[in-house]
Amino acid sequence: MQIKCIPVGALQANCYIVSKESKGILIDPGDEYEKIENELKGLELVGIFLTHNHFDHVGSLSYFEEKYGLQHNGKTKEFFYEVIKTPGHSKDSLTFYFPQEKIMFTGDFLFQGTIGRMDLPGGSEKEMQESLEKIEKYEDDIKIYPGHGPSSMLGNEKRLFKYYF
Repeated sequence: MQIKCIPVGALQANCYIVSKESKGILIDPGDEYEKIENELKGLELVGIFLTHNHFDHVGSLSYFEEKYGLQHNGKTKEFFYEVIKTPGHSKDSLTFYFPQEKIMFTGDFLFQGTIGRMDLPGGSEKEMQESLEKIEKYEDDIKIYPGHGPSSMLGNEKRLFKYYF
């Protein structure tokens, strides 16, 4: 499986193209649909996933849904993944885990060296704590791909959880 990160928009949200053979999934099409479209060349788009509905992660969503006739967070048989509810940054925060590849797309829930802010509408410190407890049960050698900034290893991030509250 290949992963391409495309930082888009004023807040440089990470849009990801996850591909296997000639099939692809788009994760968080935040903005700059032309830039994203250029990176999709040669792939059949079979899914669009959203980690949450904040503006910097959904700016190009309607364009891709209309063009490809797909609805976000629909099932796709080409990829094996698990959807984990991880509220805290927002009520609708989701993490997409691909267990065979040991990768997670965490959106704005978990970043390299920090967690998502909880002071926006729908944010909750209590839910963030519960989500961290849930994600802490996963293996350390899982690579995380956040909604902004560089990727990391889950084990590196888990060591920091005790300092957040």
